[in-house]
Amino acid sequence: MNFPILSSLILLPVIGALFLFFTKDKNGNNLTAKYVSLFTTIVNFLISIYLWISFDQSTSSFQFIEDREWINGFINYKVGVDGISILFIILTTFITLICIISVNNTIKVRLRDFLIAILIMESFMIGVFCALDLVVFYLFFEAGLIPMFLIIGIWGGPKRVYSAFKFFLYTLLGSVLMLVAIISIYWISGTTDVMKLYELGIDAKYQNLLWLAFFSSFAVKTPMWPVHTWLPDAHVEAPTAGSVLLAAILLKMAGYGFIRFSLGLFPIASEIFTPLIYTLSVIAIVFTSLIALMQEDMKKLIAYSSVAHMGFVTLGIFTIQQQGIEGSIIQMISHGLVSAALFLCVGVVYDRMHSRLISSYGGIVTIIPKYSVLFMLFTLAALGLPGTSGFIGEFLILMGAFKDNFIVAVIASLGVILGAAYMLWLYKRVVFGKLINTDLIKMVDLNKSEYFILTCLAVPTLFFGFYPDPLINTIEVSVNDLINTYNANLISK
Repeated sequence: MNFPILSSLILLPVIGALFLFFTKDKNGNNLTAKYVSLFTTIVNFLISIYLWISFDQSTSSFQFIEDREWINGFINYKVGVDGISILFIILTTFITLICIISVNNTIKVRLRDFLIAILIMESFMIGVFCALDLVVFYLFFEAGLIPMFLIIGIWGGPKRVYSAFKFFLYTLLGSVLMLVAIISIYWISGTTDVMKLYELGIDAKYQNLLWLAFFSSFAVKTPMWPVHTWLPDAHVEAPTAGSVLLAAILLKMAGYGFIRFSLGLFPIASEIFTPLIYTLSVIAIVFTSLIALMQEDMKKLIAYSSVAHMGFVTLGIFTIQQQGIEGSIIQMISHGLVSAALFLCVGVVYDRMHSRLISSYGGIVTIIPKYSVLFMLFTLAALGLPGTSGFIGEFLILMGAFKDNFIVAVIASLGVILGAAYMLWLYKRVVFGKLINTDLIKMVDLNKSEYFILTCLAVPTLFFGFYPDPLINTIEVSVNDLINTYNANLISK
């Protein structure tokens, strides 16, 4: 295929953002900004679907590769996709489209600037999942901090500046060591090309330090316990669309990094540090679930649930089992859909009542019953009910974990019980019970746009819950090749 489809996916949102930057509505109604951003994200989503349809699922090789010299041959602009990365690209384009539709209901100030930030963010996120050069990956990985920093800092809540700087400093400082590691890899191997590094391998004596350097970045961004404290603050203060992007996409960049680089480049070190990952993952699953049970703020509860869900993801990745890694990828895709929906569910009632406190609600099933049904679906998906996408990922992860380490799997299984506890406890207090707060009677039902957004998220949540084959078929060959290469490298060393 001669058409640069991946570069088109990366550049199209930037072109849309530049058009918005140099164009202003004379009437100040932002109609141009709304239509241009919507058109851009729809086209990008359709291109990503075409990419998936054109993708050859029978091979683990990277496809649609674009390789161009960038800085005097020192760094090449190299992008490509395999069965693992392509799903994250589709998730990114889909969630960004959902965010663009949703902001018309939530952002009232400087809407054009907000849409520009989201479009630029989309480009950087897609670039992360396409990059086949370590330097290019790092640039996209870190560049995504800037628009999210602005989204939280400008359009966030009362403590937005504190939360924005906390988010920025945590994630930036965590990535400094990764930059040093990338420079070291070039010094050791003479290249930062990921495909060449897979072929050459990295000397075992360097792997431990390099693995820890990459881990410092991915652990913060995941986020793993105990470097997770920035996430609840960022979620609480971020506008709804910011929380959706943060939970649905940004956290997945780190999970993807663990698969692509920690396992792919440093198999020996990954084997050594697997007990560390297991320990931190189990703590995240159990400890943050208990913290979630104590929350009175709906967004903070969902934020802590994200930490617990990502604990399952890191656990599954380092089982080095087919089911475990496949389950982690499906869990990330599912969490992207479900967490986005949950934050939108909180956002629509917050826009009407201007409160995220659970105690401010109760009995809303009698006022907005259709919303309550959709909220119930996403609550059940979050706790992993069979028939939803959340079940498939957790089930496969635990299957892989039981194969690799029985004790760790048993402890992690407690997270399923605790997840049901805090999600059902949240739903009961918000939706059922007596209508104590009389102000809720005045609550206006969701508009067509809001119901459309939640329905668009509900459909894939149910579809992949009953029929996960499209996801499994896409990733199966690539995951199998990753595991075989991982085991072969261990044997050879």
